[in-house]
Amino acid sequence: MTGGKACVICKIVKVLAGVGALNWGLSAFFGLNLVERALGGHATISKAAYGLIGVSGLLLLVSLCKCCPCQKKEGGCSTK
Repeated sequence: MTGGKACVICKIVKVLAGVGALNWGLSAFFGLNLVERALGGHATISKAAYGLIGVSGLLLLVSLCKCCPCQKKEGGCSTK
């Protein structure tokens, strides 16, 4: 997830993490919960969305230290 051509999973992870960051910012500055508003306030669906966003954030943190397997195959990641 760090450089080179990103796979579909890497792109989804980045988008979900971005949505999570945007949601936190909107919540802090304007009291607006983007996820709940977009999903219509359905508790189960919102929990699933928050779970996916949390996992994507974790994967982004891991990607700081370890390269995505798709990047290693394409030679897009430098090994440390």
